[in-house]
Amino acid sequence: MVALTLGSGRAWAQGSPDTPTLGSSPQALIDYARQSNPGFAAARAEASAAQERVTPAGALPDPTFEVELMDATNTMSGRSASLLPGQVGETRYRITQPLPGWGKRELAVKAAEAQATQADAMRDTAWAELAAKIETLWLRYYAADRELVLNREGLTLLKSLEELSLTRYELGLLPQQAVLRMQREITAQRLALVEVEQRRKGLAAGLNGLLGRAHDAPLAAPADPVPLPEQLEAGALFEAAASANPEVNAATYGIDVARAERERTYQERLPDFAVGVRNNRPDEGKSSWDVMFEVMIPLQQSSRRAKEREAEHRLMAAEARREDAKARASGELGIAWSMYAQGRETLRLLEHTLLPQAQATRDASQAALSSGKVDFDSVIEAERQLIDIRTQRLKTELDTRLALTEIKKLTGDLK
Repeated sequence: MVALTLGSGRAWAQGSPDTPTLGSSPQALIDYARQSNPGFAAARAEASAAQERVTPAGALPDPTFEVELMDATNTMSGRSASLLPGQVGETRYRITQPLPGWGKRELAVKAAEAQATQADAMRDTAWAELAAKIETLWLRYYAADRELVLNREGLTLLKSLEELSLTRYELGLLPQQAVLRMQREITAQRLALVEVEQRRKGLAAGLNGLLGRAHDAPLAAPADPVPLPEQLEAGALFEAAASANPEVNAATYGIDVARAERERTYQERLPDFAVGVRNNRPDEGKSSWDVMFEVMIPLQQSSRRAKEREAEHRLMAAEARREDAKARASGELGIAWSMYAQGRETLRLLEHTLLPQAQATRDASQAALSSGKVDFDSVIEAERQLIDIRTQRLKTELDTRLALTEIKKLTGDLK
């Protein structure tokens, strides 16, 4: 029955030349979302904006230009007041260039570069979350599609049993209660079919939402996913979670940002400067030039010490966030790895033991019914058990694949 299920899935995946191909595999959806998802577009733009902040971080401040009108009322010359240069007692033109203290521009560039790197890591974290959501929804979409096939096959089998029950009832070989139970089973199967059909439509709408498409945009039927790995090496996974986990990387770069900001805060102990030139043009007399030099006096020491303590606490917080990210990644990976191992073992038992047993029981009960050795209720029960076991196998496969997706997200394997 496993081969029949997969074969039916492939038949569904095939279609006319006009059938959409987007949706047949999760990777195609992920590649599409990289350019179309609005949320990731925002994260990408934020990272680009952070990169653009590096260049101006090390630039000199813009100079200032001043015009000073001395004796604008013209009291000394006896003329009427004026606000025009050259028509007052003296006109002064001054250009001033602020100069940050030693090393401050370099530290500003270093901090901006650290922030840009952290923004890139946060973009990668957002992408890993989005890719995991897409793959998770696609797997549920795949499972709903295959469950739809199973339910239709089960409904077909139950209808064939209904025809047999009606024939035997007309011959007086079966009580009416058996026919009514058979019809109840068919109704229950139809209800399950309606639920799965609506669930499949809802999952397709969810996928379209993540792709930035209309909710009713067509999606191809899902193809068979790649086979599950037989086993996963726990040691390598936990090492990857500690070094390649997107959230851990973002938290690590957050430490670099906090360190750079701390260095900038301590550098504020040094004064800033400014240089300038001034041209003096009296109404009567020769022009002259002045050269100016300014220095900031760092008197507000209590304020600076408070900012330095703040920077130290921010660094401690960044280090704690990294340790928290590592601990959470390790714990979540342990849960996902355990669920995957359990799912692989359960699938093995279902495929190689329970499913063949249920098929044999169903076949034996149908053969025994022909010879009158069992009642019709036994045949119905055997058919129902086979349908339930096939559904259980599909749900177990889904849970196992979801655990694998979580493992890939935690180890930075989703690209």
